[in-house]
Amino acid sequence: MGKDCGNHGDDDLWQAWRRLLAILFGLALIVAIIALIVYLVLRPTHPRFFLQDATLRQLDLSNSSGLLSTSIQITVASRNPNDRVGVYYDRLDVYASYKYQQITLAASLPPVYQGHGDVDVWSPVLSGPNVPFAPYLADAISKDFQAGYLILQVKIDGRVRWKVGSWISGHYHLFVTCPAFFITSGGNGAPGANGFRFQTATYCRVEV
Repeated sequence: MGKDCGNHGDDDLWQAWRRLLAILFGLALIVAIIALIVYLVLRPTHPRFFLQDATLRQLDLSNSSGLLSTSIQITVASRNPNDRVGVYYDRLDVYASYKYQQITLAASLPPVYQGHGDVDVWSPVLSGPNVPFAPYLADAISKDFQAGYLILQVKIDGRVRWKVGSWISGHYHLFVTCPAFFITSGGNGAPGANGFRFQTATYCRVEV
């Protein structure tokens, strides 16, 4: 009978552990459901990005070696349009491209928390010395030089988190594309390389 009592004791202990685990799992499930409901009710709107200014400091193409050297200073702004949702920008890497080819190294912007309705502005210099350039792109950019009209893309690749009250979400991928229009006749910016001026501030496409 003593042996049977020992088995009953083990069974009771195991049942107690199972009840405790079930309670903990239930609490975790309730917290997850509440967080999901809060997220759906306060579904955050994507942050808004604007390319405010850009100056071409260098844009040199070597046809003999097929290398492009670029230096461009940009001013880009971001605004959080949400009333009750904050944004953590944990990583922001910005670079320039021409017809889908990256032409500068990525510059890392400092991490920042953006509160409700806050605006942040960055002015990095993007450089790409001696970047190998495809022959068909070299031909295309040479024609742009002759036409006096150039379109570059300023791109931002990052990781963000949302903050609602004390709840903070997991990481989300942020991808931003800003068209940068340059012209040799007119424009609002200071004259830069090859006489190109920044034409006008532009809205950016944001994907999260």
